[in-house]
This record gives sequence, C-alpha cells and structure tokens, in this order.
Amino acid sequence: MSDQHSFETLAIHAGNTADPLTGAVVPPIYQVSTYKQDGVGGLRGGYEYSRSANPTRTALEENLAALEGGRRGLAFASGLAAEDCLLRALLVPGDHVVIPNDAYGGTFRLFAKVVQRWGVEYSVADTSDPASVRAALTDRTKVIWVETPSNPLLGITDIAAVADIARSAGAKLVVDNTFASPYLQQPLALGADVVVHSLTKYMGGHSDVVGGALVTADAGLGEELAYHQNAMGAVAGPFDSWIVLRGIKTLAVRMDRHSENAARVAEMLSGHPKVTRVLYPGLEEHPGHEIAAKQMKSFGGMVSFQVRGGEEAAVEVCNRAELFTLGESLGGVESLIEHPGRMTHASVAGSALEVPGDLVRLSVGIESADDLLADLQQALGR
Repeated sequence: MSDQHSFETLAIHAGNTADPLTGAVVPPIYQVSTYKQDGVGGLRGGYEYSRSANPTRTALEENLAALEGGRRGLAFASGLAAEDCLLRALLVPGDHVVIPNDAYGGTFRLFAKVVQRWGVEYSVADTSDPASVRAALTDRTKVIWVETPSNPLLGITDIAAVADIARSAGAKLVVDNTFASPYLQQPLALGADVVVHSLTKYMGGHSDVVGGALVTADAGLGEELAYHQNAMGAVAGPFDSWIVLRGIKTLAVRMDRHSENAARVAEMLSGHPKVTRVLYPGLEEHPGHEIAAKQMKSFGGMVSFQVRGGEEAAVEVCNRAELFTLGESLGGVESLIEHPGRMTHASVAGSALEVPGDLVRLSVGIESADDLLADLQQALGR
C-alpha cells in the first residue's frame, strides 16, 4: 500500500489483500508445511516450504514493515527468537554490544547467559544519557541496544541522539519498540537500523499469542536477516501470524485507550500517600518527559510505581489487586499487575540491572478507568 495512507488504514489493509480464489477479505490461515511445485523448481508465488515462507506469515510481515515504515519485516515464534536471530546475524566472536541498564530481564539473560558464550562481550549504560552511551563504546562495538520506554523502569532514550552516536561509531542501533508500538513511536524514522517487537504484547493485544518481529529499513540487512531466519527456523506459525494480524487491526484504537487509562492511573498514584514514586513518561516530572513528548504520539499503557514499606508491601499490593490480574506479560486488553523483582526481572537479580524490590509494574488495560482506579486504591489502602 501507499505510504501516504494513515497508520489506521495501513494497520487494517497492509498485507491484507483479498484472497484471489474466494475473495475472502481476511487472509486465509495457510496451515500447510509444503507446496506442490509445477515441475522441479517451479514454485507458485515463491512458496516451497513453510519454514522459508508461508502466505499468512508473509501478510503479517508486509503489514509489520508498513507500520514501522521499513523495507522488510520478519515474524518469529517469540520476541526472544527474533532477538537471537538478530544478534547472530549482526555479531561475531570478539564483537561488543552496549545494552541498557534497565533492559527486559529476558534480553539481559540472552546476553549474559547465551550470547556471551559465543565470545561476544557487552557493557551496561544508562541509555537515557547519550554521554553514558558514548562512554561505553569500544573499538569493537557493533550494536547499541535500546528500549524506550524501558521495561520496567519506563526510562526514555533519545533515539535520534543515540542514532547519531551509533553512526559515528560504525554500529547498528537496535530499538525495542514493544512498549510503545509503531502507533506511538517510529524508531526507523528517527535513525534506528532495526526495530524489535514482542508481538505477544500490544501488537497481538489479547494475551492469546506468542510472537516476535524484526523490521529494518535497509533492504540488504533485511535479506541477511531473512537468511538467518530461514537457517535458524524459529518462525511464526500461520495461525499465530493470523492472530497477530487480527490484533493489529485494532491497535490504534486500543493504544489510545491504553494511554488514556494509564495517564489517569499515573495521576492517581502520584497523589497516593502509600506511593513514593511513579514512573510514567507522561508525567511532567519524569526525567524523560520532554523527549518522550517529542518522539511519541502519546505515552502508552505501562506504569510502574514504588510502594512505601519496601518489597513486602509491594508484593502485598500485587496480591490484593482484584481487577488487575497478577501475571507476567503486558499489552493485553485486560489489566495486569506484577512484582518485577520476583517475576519478569528475577534473572537480573544481583546484576547492574537489578530492579528495586519495592517496585510494582502495571499493564493498564482498556477497562473502565474508574474501575481500575478503585481497584488500585483498595489494593493500596487496606
């Protein structure tokens, strides 16, 4: 589709051409492993084996590329499968990576327990501070990895500023855009080389699928990533691809509601006597507020806060919540609450990325904001 179409239109139509056989307006689920060839090498539409390509996955990948303003989108079995493929494509033993000091625990585990065993080293930097990123560079740095907003501390990185640093160092800038989604933020337009997504989160949007994605504006890099995707094989299946495509159709309207509800939640928490700190980039006192306002459409649905009384008090808040479901993950239509230190970020305990014990993370859903506020007030107030 034309890149002149609005995001909302692309979300519904990009990659979603009507089925040529029946006219079905939704791409079929091609639940198939192999394809009949018209003579040896005579492929219909380029399909030979569904690890290499599948029409339902192709529809999703075209949609992802359009939404991020990229040339190539690739869908994987999970967000970490996408990250694994990217790192193997970009790095060789002896290379160096700069990672955030508040990265997602699974990403940190991949670097610390897997990638490092290949002979790839990493340094931790406060990516919200360009000077910290620059100081962490070595003559072997090939990748600068950024999450913005970050998980779970909602840190904000100036993508354009770090992109300039990456270019000057001859490194690739990778931006995990999971918390923002392409509706709220366009990292490629700001100078990033690759965008990473956990499709499990806002893109799918309904807590019913696991998936990951890579999008790049560089066609050559896209081909290299596609080669590794096929060689490594952790691809998104046709049904999972279809489920994500369906979720993406409502991404824009969902993100608007997520952001509206989260802003109200953050405002209420900011005035609560049992809350010592609220981490939400939409608050003017957030240190990254001005940058977030510049590079994001709105501030998203994730809110973290610290509780007076320490770790046990934070755990009690999680246990007392009723409408907020105690669970890992995020980005679904239903609201979730978790204790990062004991749940999603347990793998960073004892490291430079360890999160505060009194921290609670919320994935604010699209329910009635009044009901969500009442639930948090009772969870905090007993």
